[in-house]
Amino acid sequence: MSSVVRPSIPKGVRIGSVPYLNSVPLTWGLDREIAYLPPSQLALALRHGDLDAALVSITEVLFENHYRILDGIGVCSNGPVNSVFLAHRVPLSEVREIYCDPASLTSLNLLNVLLRRQGIQPEWRVLKNYAEAGNHSNVMLIGNPAIQFRREHRQHEIWDLGDAWTQEMNLPFVYAVWAIRNDVTDMTLLKKLKQAHIRGKANLESVINNYYQFDMPFRRRYLTQHIHHDLGEPEKRGIARFVHELRQFSGLEVYDPSYIDLS
Repeated sequence: MSSVVRPSIPKGVRIGSVPYLNSVPLTWGLDREIAYLPPSQLALALRHGDLDAALVSITEVLFENHYRILDGIGVCSNGPVNSVFLAHRVPLSEVREIYCDPASLTSLNLLNVLLRRQGIQPEWRVLKNYAEAGNHSNVMLIGNPAIQFRREHRQHEIWDLGDAWTQEMNLPFVYAVWAIRNDVTDMTLLKKLKQAHIRGKANLESVINNYYQFDMPFRRRYLTQHIHHDLGEPEKRGIARFVHELRQFSGLEVYDPSYIDLS
């Protein structure tokens, strides 16, 4: 996979999030304080200390021993997630090459785990342009581009990775968490993130009504049926199982997560 250019963060902004519908309830009321970046760029900014906290892919926390997770909050699914999938034109057993969303971190690892459990080890390619996604026989997409692809293309079969994980493991999957750098001690920042989560839950109808992309029935289904934002004990067991699978298949050092509990 190609290297990622280190992003530029506006002066004074110390919080980062992804520009996807699934994150909106977690940043409600904080727009002016947040840098919005794709997952891979967001992880890079957090790693270099350009941000203090970011809603990053869970694998950024598991592969880098520099963070703690804000307890109780995440981007999770327990069944079909709708916005993280492999679109394929050949049977899974015949997949030899996959073009991957360059924004992806966790989803690429999740797909690798699920395929390797079936004895499938494809060649990975970088998707250079979302407009060309439909031209490839096998393409993995995440977030808003995935939602848009699914609404526009009908020639591919869709393998929903959230559904595949839950069917295989009987556990939820956690895609992203609030990662806090170990050198950050400002509890005000953490309380601000927790309050945004509480506000987002209380104002979910406003989130659904006011988000600018996709139609309202879809937004309601997505944010009430496919995605949830409470990181509880089942979700933590899902993370622990993902840690186990990554240690089996990634060949990299994988760290046990550490949680900050503000209750």
